[in-house]
Amino acid sequence: MTQRIVLASSNRGKLAEFNALLAQSGFEVVAQASLGIDDAEESGQSFVENALLKARHAAQVSGLPALADDSGLCVNHLHGAPGLHSARYAGGHGDSTANNAKLLRALAGVAAEQRGACFICALVLLRRTDDPTPLIVEGRWHGQVLDAPRGTQGFGYDPLFLPHGQQLSAAELDPVLKNRLSHRGQALARLQARLAELRG
Repeated sequence: MTQRIVLASSNRGKLAEFNALLAQSGFEVVAQASLGIDDAEESGQSFVENALLKARHAAQVSGLPALADDSGLCVNHLHGAPGLHSARYAGGHGDSTANNAKLLRALAGVAAEQRGACFICALVLLRRTDDPTPLIVEGRWHGQVLDAPRGTQGFGYDPLFLPHGQQLSAAELDPVLKNRLSHRGQALARLQARLAELRG
């Protein structure tokens, strides 16, 4: 039996990824926007705090279990920026073109070996609004920032991210492979393992 779960995000790229990754787990992922739920204010000081805020807001309004992630790109040379502000790095929320352009400017002239970066995903599942033991997992995808965008798949900073051990950018990878390797894929695999443990 399929269980509906609300995704506390308005990002269509994330919705597609989560639906693909959770298809085998018995969940039907519904975007919060389709239920008339606005984005929660991301006032936390960490990825986990923001994910919890988003999940609790979506669960409260919808009455459904809620899944939320907070994720971002942390660049070593920039002391972890854009980090928590990845989606609005250039000012407007979700303007990938402007965000990527700002990141390239910030790293202009920086050698490849100093362009190390890590995508981080904190993922939270609340089974109900007052769930005292939310499931919290994390995934990290290491790589480096390219000096020019490559590829047209994916979203966000994917065209600028070269994962360790790969010749293709995250936006050039086959989506199935990307979903397995990515920070979000890693976090979801850990979540699925936790859910399996709970089911016994």
